[in-house]
Amino acid sequence: MRPKKTRWVQCSPIERLFKPQHSPNSLRRAVVLTLDEFEAVRLLDYEGLSQIKTARHMHVHRSTVSRIISSARRKIAQCLVEINTLKIEGGCCKVVKGE
Repeated sequence: MRPKKTRWVQCSPIERLFKPQHSPNSLRRAVVLTLDEFEAVRLLDYEGLSQIKTARHMHVHRSTVSRIISSARRKIAQCLVEINTLKIEGGCCKVVKGE
């Protein structure tokens, strides 16, 4: 298998764990959102950038951004629908300051 290209991340989240308030701990399962998935959500959905501009920011191809955002949105939806904990960690990333 080909190694993953390092994705550049400009924003490392301060809070990395989001738990439902009114759900017993035993029913919750943590879903892991990687740092590159978090960055893709931030750039595309929060900042409103296009996939091409997001790809430039993250130093990857546009099709890679498409796969990353698809995975991230699926995980976020799973957390909301199944009332799961969302944990942000890991990924093949390099945290950088600015462009």
